[in-house]
Amino acid sequence: MPHRAFTKNVFQATLLLTNKLNLPNTINYVASDCILELNNVNKNFDQDFEVIRDITFEAKNGEFVCFVGPSGCGKTVLLYAIAGFLPITSGKISMQGEPINSVGPDRMMVFQDHMLFPWKTVMGNVLFGLSNCDINQDQKIIVAENYLNLVDLAKFKDWPIHKLSGGMKQRVAFARALVTDPKILLMDEPFSSLDSIARRQLRKNLVEIWQKTKKTILFVTHSINEAIYLADTIHVMGARPTTINKTYSVDFARPRDIASPNFIKLAKKIEGDIEAASPPFDNDMVSQINLKNVLNINNK
Repeated sequence: MPHRAFTKNVFQATLLLTNKLNLPNTINYVASDCILELNNVNKNFDQDFEVIRDITFEAKNGEFVCFVGPSGCGKTVLLYAIAGFLPITSGKISMQGEPINSVGPDRMMVFQDHMLFPWKTVMGNVLFGLSNCDINQDQKIIVAENYLNLVDLAKFKDWPIHKLSGGMKQRVAFARALVTDPKILLMDEPFSSLDSIARRQLRKNLVEIWQKTKKTILFVTHSINEAIYLADTIHVMGARPTTINKTYSVDFARPRDIASPNFIKLAKKIEGDIEAASPPFDNDMVSQINLKNVLNINNK
């Protein structure tokens, strides 16, 4: 699991890069546009620890893409590379034709841990996303309130974070990521720490948010049912060094019924794919990588 201090520092740095954002009143959505493209992407830590091998895919504007695969195969590392947190070893990652070489406000991350600031209120956390935005405070509050309404938390805007449930905290994290109007949301198992009831409710909430905003979402999960419930496209990853073993297009009508025969049939197929790609025990080492040491980051 990536080093928490590292991810928190990068998250803060990403938000602070949102300098002079132009926040549109409407969202322009063209379903056929390719927004993200990966070509022959490889990632090694040091020289002999290969995590990602020859990954190629593209995501369309407004598409919901899920990644599933064996534990520790490198799904999070892939997401971090797309976010610009980690440099790739070879290949190319581009967004609307421009190479991705660093973090930017056009890609926002939602982590397993909500990464909220405990000393700020709900509104204060969302407003932090607009810290360097070139609009006045009244306008920032209007924008923040719009996104709090979107995640159904407007009436809790003055609440301290410690009074919120786990699901509510993640919805605040959603609002804070969306308030900068990114083109892509990168979500690394955002529901993993929640109980099953909260998890099911947040899945429904996320689909509703996605349908309203039509953001491109790249979502990492260990839950096959979650991936089928959420995604337009599911990439099934192999063991480390990971690559895309299979890709499924999910055209089931929404809202999706996890008890339907087609849903169950697809889940069994993907389960078989993952079992066939399950790594030896020591392959799970990637989930234990301390990125602070690997990247030689000095957290002071």
